[in-house]
Amino acid sequence: MMFEKRRCALRPLAISVALLGTTIIVPLLRAQAPVIVSVGRDGDLVVSNIVPGTAASVEWAPTVTGPWTNSWAGLAAVTADAHGMLSVRLPMFYRIRGHATPAGMNLVPAGVFTMGDVSDGDGYALPLHEVQISAFYMDRCEVTKALWDEVYQWAITNGYGFSYDALGKGTNHPAHSVTWYDAVKWCNARSEREGRIPAYYTDSAQTIVYRTNVWDIQNNRVKWTQGYRLPTEAEWEKAARGGTPGHRFAWTNMETISHGQANYYAAVNFPFDLSYPIGYHPDYAIGGEPYTSPVASFAPNGYGFYDMTGNISEWCWDYDGGYATGPQTDPHGPLSGGVPYSYRMKRGGAWTSFAVYCPVAFRDFDLPNQRRHSTGFRCVLPVPSP
Repeated sequence: MMFEKRRCALRPLAISVALLGTTIIVPLLRAQAPVIVSVGRDGDLVVSNIVPGTAASVEWAPTVTGPWTNSWAGLAAVTADAHGMLSVRLPMFYRIRGHATPAGMNLVPAGVFTMGDVSDGDGYALPLHEVQISAFYMDRCEVTKALWDEVYQWAITNGYGFSYDALGKGTNHPAHSVTWYDAVKWCNARSEREGRIPAYYTDSAQTIVYRTNVWDIQNNRVKWTQGYRLPTEAEWEKAARGGTPGHRFAWTNMETISHGQANYYAAVNFPFDLSYPIGYHPDYAIGGEPYTSPVASFAPNGYGFYDMTGNISEWCWDYDGGYATGPQTDPHGPLSGGVPYSYRMKRGGAWTSFAVYCPVAFRDFDLPNQRRHSTGFRCVLPVPSP
């Protein structure tokens, strides 16, 4: 019987809509795209499906092929020639550039939350402190074996090298037995496969993409506004809280847990664990270990994320270390790891975990070269500037 230890560039196509003699061009993105709701005769343009909290820009061009600009300087003041004539290229085509939520991800809006253990007073998750987080996207589910395989196969034919291939009980189960190093390289491969700028580099100049070997990547070797990456602890906890403060588990106002909500190891030791009989989740303790469940087998939290409690413990970016004592903005954790071991953080608990190890504030850690059948990950993606 195994138990979790206590501390152990989007490329848009375009469509054009002709109305009132003017063409509006709206980018078609891989996810749900901005949609024109109406163009009024008074010139009002209404567009939906822009990600809440993000900015969009209106661009214009004299021809459908461009060049596109959002500057009106050329039309602000025009001068007549000696014959009293004007020649100006008028805006004939317009387009709206916004940000659609990437497929398989949800938006975590920007905002402040209280980070730390408000329920049980776990000293390792204290002191409570306010954290301001910029908006970001996060995978709705843990990375599945199917998604891992797609990216992994692309990666090994494009210059990547991994210490291990991930395992999984099924294609729709979370990928597990992934080291922290391999998870980071996989994030870079996912970025490059989609034509994005990778997040992780082996040099502080951020010119050598991390693709092979084992590197102790530090904060100054990350392009924080580019590419897929592991969530920071602060990002993970904000996402796990689902937009509501002060509760123990990932669902709104939930101070208790049962097998009807998550895949974890039930026990009688904890008053907030309501499951009976005790032991592994009876629906998934079938065949050999691991007893993972297909992703999204349980209800999501307030932000629409699945399995933020249980199933697979998830790697985060941060080195192991204590919390700040005051307010923070987009913290990335300690600047370096401990000596002689540089542990990295994990969150969420797993199918092996007692309920006491599953609250949203609970902090776990592990050596980055360890691969366990209770550990996987999910990715975040920055919200781009308009």
